[in-house]
Amino acid sequence: MKMGKLTINKGCIAIGVVFLAFSLSMLLAIYHLTHNIKLLFCGIIYVASTILCAIIFLIFIRRKLTLFSDLLCKLLDDMMSSDMEPPQCSEEESLFYKIQHRISRLYEVLRESELSVSKERADLQELISDISHQVKTPIANLKMIDATLLEQVVTPEKQKEFLLAMDGQLNKLDFLMQSMIKTSRLEAGVIALEPKPQMIYDTLATALGGILLNAEQKNIAITVDCPETISAIHDRKWTSEALFNILDNAVKYTPIGGEIRVSVVGWEMYAKIDISDTGIGILEQHQGTIFKRFYREETVHNVEGIGIGLYLAREIITRQRGFIRVSSEVGKGSTFSVFLPCSEMSQDCDIPAEY
Repeated sequence: MKMGKLTINKGCIAIGVVFLAFSLSMLLAIYHLTHNIKLLFCGIIYVASTILCAIIFLIFIRRKLTLFSDLLCKLLDDMMSSDMEPPQCSEEESLFYKIQHRISRLYEVLRESELSVSKERADLQELISDISHQVKTPIANLKMIDATLLEQVVTPEKQKEFLLAMDGQLNKLDFLMQSMIKTSRLEAGVIALEPKPQMIYDTLATALGGILLNAEQKNIAITVDCPETISAIHDRKWTSEALFNILDNAVKYTPIGGEIRVSVVGWEMYAKIDISDTGIGILEQHQGTIFKRFYREETVHNVEGIGIGLYLAREIITRQRGFIRVSSEVGKGSTFSVFLPCSEMSQDCDIPAEY
């Protein structure tokens, strides 16, 4: 019989038969040498007691193994069905507990991995849905303009008008793709932010340079109060991108002749950058959702934009151990407060008296 095919029951029976045969042989040998019937009787009692104890022990071990195998199968079934978490064993010092504890840890690791994969899959599906929704409108407009130019005879003035419209839609697609590339690279860790102590004045000046032309076209007054000595730990390129997105939104949603105020204050732990406008404002119930990717309120769909600027701004700031707060009142304007960790080398990062 091959050892691989030998079951526990058959093994126990074989050992019992060998032990019984050996015991009988020894008893017969002792009786043959001593011819003492009392000694033979005591030997028989000893062998019978030994066999009985062995049988009781085997029954106990078999029951423990059966219970453990049932529990193990139940745990594995629960792990596969994800119906419940595995229970903990009270026998903390036993071998069974050690094995069960490892299985429980394996279950937790697999569950965490499954939840992580599910979240990533849901995020990917949401991203694909958002992109398809954002791309659908400009592509439909481009197809309509293209069909009009191909199928109808239009005047040169109309042709120029259609071409300008196509240029606007192409710019929107280009802006969407660039924003998505920046966001995806940032989320995937392809872009590594390099925060270091730097003056906020220069970073803010770069961000303001991108919105001055649009602000002039709408006759929006911009006032800036930023001491040149205040510094914070930040990545200049990406922080200026975040501040530009907030400032660009302020210009978009501030009516003609409005005002945008920018002020920077150094605190003990943070440098605070306030960007205030006299725009349309944000409803209180929507202030927590404006930082979601592609989120735009129904009331501002006539304003150019895709709803990714604030999302990107928050990602950039939070990845530098900072945060953004917003306060707003409908019809009076909004204030976005950007907090950046203060540099130890800055002498102006003190707690203001009113703090």
